[in-house]
Amino acid sequence: MPSLSYIHRFEPGAKAGAAPLLLLHGTGGNESDLLEIGRQVAPGSALLSPRGNVIEHGMPRFFRRFAEGVFDLEDVARRTHELADFITAAATQYGFDAGQLTALGYSNGANIAASLLLLRPEVLTRAVLLRPMVVLQPERVPDLAGKRICLSSGRLDPIVPVDHPPRLAALLRQAGAQVDLQWLETGHQLTGADLSLAHTFLARA
Repeated sequence: MPSLSYIHRFEPGAKAGAAPLLLLHGTGGNESDLLEIGRQVAPGSALLSPRGNVIEHGMPRFFRRFAEGVFDLEDVARRTHELADFITAAATQYGFDAGQLTALGYSNGANIAASLLLLRPEVLTRAVLLRPMVVLQPERVPDLAGKRICLSSGRLDPIVPVDHPPRLAALLRQAGAQVDLQWLETGHQLTGADLSLAHTFLARA
């Protein structure tokens, strides 16, 4: 049986029928970073928030990179499967409905969430990807039919190349997902507009 191999926090849901939320922080974050955001955008949902297992210059991440925007693709795949196995184990441990799990990821967390959709699509039903990049191209396009995904990108983002969000959206649509790509007049940092978008997206059935 997979183990709970990530340092993490879990908050039980307070609202019957609310979809559980997987919170995935950005580089240098931890398991507490997105909890308040999770409470705001998905009131009453169970919250599962792991800390990335990779350390880069003292900062937690979810997978290795060689430089800014240059990723260790073998490690991306390995860590994606590791995280998927953790999610499966956590659902059993805490008793939340894994079949309704939604991811909310920021930056590096958005990238590992996108990798979950591409390599282990069974673990997520929806995703909010905040400032995502194209990290990998799967050998086989998965079946994402019925899955809804919201991408929120900054037009002034100095980290994410401007072509990456539409490329990622196209890849996810090719796999059958319903994708909503939103552009905000901001940089890489999160804004209130991101939280409003996430709340509206998650409130839709």
